Amino acid sequence: MLKGLLSFKNPYRTLHFTWFAFFLTFVCWFNFAPFASVIGKELNLEEAQIKTLLICNLAITIPARIIIGALLDKYGPRITYSILLMFAIVPCIATALAQDFNQMVIARLLMGIVGSGFVLGIRMVSEWFPPKDIGMAQGIYGGWGNFGAFGAEFALPLIAGGTAFLAGGNANWRLTIVLTGVIAAIYGVIYFNSVTDTPPGKEYKRPKKYGAMEVTSARDFYGLLIMNFGLIFALGLLAWRLAQKKLHFLNAGQMYFIWFLLAALYAYQSYQAWLVNRDVVLGRKQFAPSERYEFSQVALLQFTYITNFGSELAAVSMLPVFFEKTFGLEHAAAAMIAATYPFLNLFSRPSGGFISDKFGSRKWTMTVVTVLIGVGYLLAYRIDKTWALPVAVGVTMFSALFAQAGCGGTYAIVPLIKKEITGQVAGNVGAYGNFGGVVYLTIFSLTDAPTLFASMGIGALICAFLCAFFLKEPQNSFGLDKAQTAGIVASGELS
Repeated sequence: MLKGLLSFKNPYRTLHFTWFAFFLTFVCWFNFAPFASVIGKELNLEEAQIKTLLICNLAITIPARIIIGALLDKYGPRITYSILLMFAIVPCIATALAQDFNQMVIARLLMGIVGSGFVLGIRMVSEWFPPKDIGMAQGIYGGWGNFGAFGAEFALPLIAGGTAFLAGGNANWRLTIVLTGVIAAIYGVIYFNSVTDTPPGKEYKRPKKYGAMEVTSARDFYGLLIMNFGLIFALGLLAWRLAQKKLHFLNAGQMYFIWFLLAALYAYQSYQAWLVNRDVVLGRKQFAPSERYEFSQVALLQFTYITNFGSELAAVSMLPVFFEKTFGLEHAAAAMIAATYPFLNLFSRPSGGFISDKFGSRKWTMTVVTVLIGVGYLLAYRIDKTWALPVAVGVTMFSALFAQAGCGGTYAIVPLIKKEITGQVAGNVGAYGNFGGVVYLTIFSLTDAPTLFASMGIGALICAFLCAFFLKEPQNSFGLDKAQTAGIVASGELS
């Protein structure tokens, strides 16, 4: 695989185009975090408002990932990813033009749609690589794409500083944020003209039914309803946060109205799930053993993604401000130091996928890595101003290493659940990563950094326990997808 990455021939050519698309969506998605304190001063925002904007940045990604996952399965990743990249310019311009807290909330909620791009590449990569290599390929896609968070936190402050002469000597965050959207939109056109959904001769499998995820047993249907409620709950939590008196965004009546709309959305979502799955629930349809999957395994992967990607989202969002305030650093220096966390994505997430491929058990890879995530965050819980800065950075990097490896381990399993609904499974698992980010950042907004680190550490240890006893090894975890491999070989592009 390493040799193939350098060849730039398919399937690696498609992998390169796709991880860079993800990279740009992450640069856009995290283009607020490195400027949080600067924007706060310029717009006269209170600390609670800045923390809430970090939550807004993640919230809409929850339903967006599910919707994008469904569109992906229907229309394919090439079209869907291209449109999403071109859309990125809208929230970037809205952020740059914002003049107060309310306008910034709307801009960052829209930016959450861009954050849903991850699920698109999961399906694209799974179409081009056989199961035996899926962990490494997905890890490279996710890890090198997540590196966009490093690009945002490290490079954007430099660009803003370099163009300060255009903003009266102040950090030119507005121009910098617009620039990220312009680049993403241009690349959307390039991506559309550079990739295909599948290798030559391979059919793109679509779900037989649309509107909701298809399950293969009545029991799984009720599990699906429970997990869907969790995502609605996260949005309700955001509405409650925006209604707090210090934020001045929603009043009590508006909050209750939003809760009513969310309840109606959940009812509609449940009805759609019933339409898709009623024959199974009523016992009128039975799936062949080869077509079945257990939704409990999807639910476990959702929990693992809360503990790894959800915690990563929270950490990347709060670390610049955390280092700035804990160690008395300038905002640009704090952002660059905080960038060490997402920097590790360059190799830590691929390493999680690689270990999952080579260790011989995706289940135990997931379990061990999740234990180490918990250990890392519980160590970070102890960080305070008395610590030497290099030691504090080292502990956060330790946490990052295993949180990101856990992401790679999770998505080494996701494409193996059921091929036809990979987009929907990836979307639901990915949405729970954002659910974790929203919950963790809500905890942070109400408490402090040590409480956040402790919550993430304890959550990871609980998840590891569940993985050890209930996660199952996917079927054909290390086999060859014959149709997939044949299509690539026929094209002469398999390195």
